[in-house]
Amino acid sequence: MCGMDTSGERDADARYERSGGARRLRDAVDSFVLASPARTAMIGFVLLAAVCTALLCLPASLADPSQHSLADAVLVAVSAVCVTGLSSVTMHEHWSSFGMGVVTVAIQVGGLGILTAASLLGMAMSKRLGVRQRLMAAQATGTSQLGRVGSLLRVVLTTVIAAEVVVAVLLLPRFLARGEGFGQALWHSVFYAISSFNNAGFTIHDGGGAAFADDPWILAVLATSVFVGSLGFPVIFVMSVFWRSPRSWDLHAKLTLTTSVLLVLGGWVLLLVFEAANPATLGFRGWFDTAGESLFLSVMSRSGGFATVDIADLSDSSHVLLDMLMFVGGGSGSTAGGIKVTTLAVLGLAALAEARGLVDTTAFNRRIAPSTIRLAVSVLLAGATIVSVGTMVLLAVTDEPLDYALFEVISAFATCGLSMGVTERSTDAGLYVLSALMLVGRLGTITLASALSERSQKRRFRYAEERPIIG
Repeated sequence: MCGMDTSGERDADARYERSGGARRLRDAVDSFVLASPARTAMIGFVLLAAVCTALLCLPASLADPSQHSLADAVLVAVSAVCVTGLSSVTMHEHWSSFGMGVVTVAIQVGGLGILTAASLLGMAMSKRLGVRQRLMAAQATGTSQLGRVGSLLRVVLTTVIAAEVVVAVLLLPRFLARGEGFGQALWHSVFYAISSFNNAGFTIHDGGGAAFADDPWILAVLATSVFVGSLGFPVIFVMSVFWRSPRSWDLHAKLTLTTSVLLVLGGWVLLLVFEAANPATLGFRGWFDTAGESLFLSVMSRSGGFATVDIADLSDSSHVLLDMLMFVGGGSGSTAGGIKVTTLAVLGLAALAEARGLVDTTAFNRRIAPSTIRLAVSVLLAGATIVSVGTMVLLAVTDEPLDYALFEVISAFATCGLSMGVTERSTDAGLYVLSALMLVGRLGTITLASALSERSQKRRFRYAEERPIIG
């Protein structure tokens, strides 16, 4: 009996040591991640893109192994990981079933990585938030210890998978009604659910999004999925918890929703004006179809990347409009790119307050901190600089006109995925430039926000004030 007791104690001690080792490893990982979420995000995305590139270079990933191209593999891998949607090849023709599987997994993992990295950044800076925001962050992760990366990942994963399942279920009957077999219809439903909710914009039908131009149900489901995905995990969480009392939503959620709706409606009206008489795009359609596809394009231009018309055939006015909408992008903490709608909202409110001679910038009975306004200005300038430099470099390595190159650069930087055909025509050098722009655009604003927030400090003195001439 004593021997059995001793043996049992040894087993218990061994299990405790193993569990203790697992806890120490988990705590070490949590500490490393929370020490610099931006650094972790950069390392993770680069490694994921490298792995996906290696997999797409395998002969098993290609429908025709003789068509192997490293530049194509790099661009598609980065585009999938950054959930952009730009592609230099016809996806369902160039890649085999295995290759499409790699792309699908890359989109899903990339989307989850973006949401998790953005949420981790918010958690790492939670000490700068109010009590209400801290409690909401704790409830979102299911733990009072905001350093538990695993808890956060489980919440994000559950939210994303639940949303994608709903989208897939809504799409499946329509693909079946289009004459597809159950297996193919199920595959298409799952792929488009992942591609739309993560704002990737990849298509696997002949003609791309134009294949659904005559199907309002599919267009409506895709547009709704993209719009909800572009709001971001923080907003989705707040809406799900306080759905009965919108007044309880925090300022971030209110600004994101309000600005997003205004951008969609404004883009919809202007696209109707610009394209209703354009015979190359929507001018030959009925009023209902023109209105529906204009609304669809307005939603997609901010991050979705799906398109039912050839973007190159749009009017010059529409091209400029799409440039602006893509540059703004979607909500912070979402898979959408761009400078983010809250950046635009804060800058607009600050300009309005200055025009009215107000000292404080306010919205929804809340005062916006001056540090937030400075951060918004920094993000805007960084985004404009990246787009300007990227356009110059792309013009240097391709023969594209300025408006085409600018459009493609903004689409890559904002991880939107709409294209004027530049990506398909581009040389290998151009593809590498666009790949770099997608990575920088995806990680640049997160890194900048993290760096500036971590460097925030107060001086014990103030210099004498002097006002330079502005304007």
